[in-house]
Amino acid sequence: RGAGVDTALFSPKPVPSGTPLVVLPSRMLWEKGVEEFVVCARNMINNGRSVRFALVGEPDPHNPGSVPVEQLQTWVKEGVVEWWGRCKNMPDVFHQSSVVCLPSFYGEGLPKALMEAASCERPIVTYDVPGCREAVINNVNGFLVPKKDAIALQEAIEKLLGDVDLCARFGKAGRELVIKEFSQERIASETLQVWEEVLS
Repeated sequence: RGAGVDTALFSPKPVPSGTPLVVLPSRMLWEKGVEEFVVCARNMINNGRSVRFALVGEPDPHNPGSVPVEQLQTWVKEGVVEWWGRCKNMPDVFHQSSVVCLPSFYGEGLPKALMEAASCERPIVTYDVPGCREAVINNVNGFLVPKKDAIALQEAIEKLLGDVDLCARFGKAGRELVIKEFSQERIASETLQVWEEVLS
């Protein structure tokens, strides 16, 4: 189940005060739900909601599903999202965020970014698809919403942004889940056990 999370590096920090930030940490691919994320951002901002949305990651020019740089720049100029590109310090990205969102709609492996976000005690909103549903227990450490349901995606984000206590509860539950099931130490131990069983 992945390479495991460094829970010391991806550690909890309080959510910053001020305008809340929702981040999508991923390669900039259509299949990762980038457009749905932007639509959600546009709707909330046009409705007068004080919130920031940031795309964190690079396009993949060798992938036919890559979002063109020109499109990303157009969204930025429109003022609905920020595009941070590739960020080497992902703990800092999560520490700046209030909510982490990955509306991927194709079968993921276990998204490490979501586990790292959970380790930082950030609530998660993601689509109910393979891989993503392993990282989120619905109504425990985040929300699983129906695949490609943009309305449900927006409602889930709005619910979290409007409930500080719920975010804190989800965050703590996510951290506990990672430590119990997805820490580097746990994954290393499970991997070693498999090798021992094979060799014996």
